[in-house]
Amino acid sequence: MTALGNLFWLVFGGLLMACGWWLAGLLCFASIVGIPWGRACFVIGKLCLLPFGRSVANRAVVTGKSDVGTGALGVVGNVLWFLFAGLWLAIGHLVSAVVCFVTIVGIPFGIQHLKLAEIALAPIGKTIVLNRR
Repeated sequence: MTALGNLFWLVFGGLLMACGWWLAGLLCFASIVGIPWGRACFVIGKLCLLPFGRSVANRAVVTGKSDVGTGALGVVGNVLWFLFAGLWLAIGHLVSAVVCFVTIVGIPFGIQHLKLAEIALAPIGKTIVLNRR
């Protein structure tokens, strides 16, 4: 079911959304200051590409060690992200989720939009992991 969900997601906008996030990441990488946000854009793009069977996790928990993005500078970066982009991106995904929840067939896609809204709020210091069964 995960593969089928990802296939439908890709066909109905997931690939375009992932490319948009990756383009935003490349633009962020154009300046040295934007590199943390660029990395976050690539993480979100990865989740946009294949969201079914994956979830968001704190990078420090997954790797077992802290880094710049999981420490105090990551918090500052997330606050700046939230103020300038995160809130609006999360609202967009929440609206998309509500639209998907209108039909029974759209419910799984709405859940994926909620996952994207979560990471859009504060993406620095996060990574994508496969769900275990």
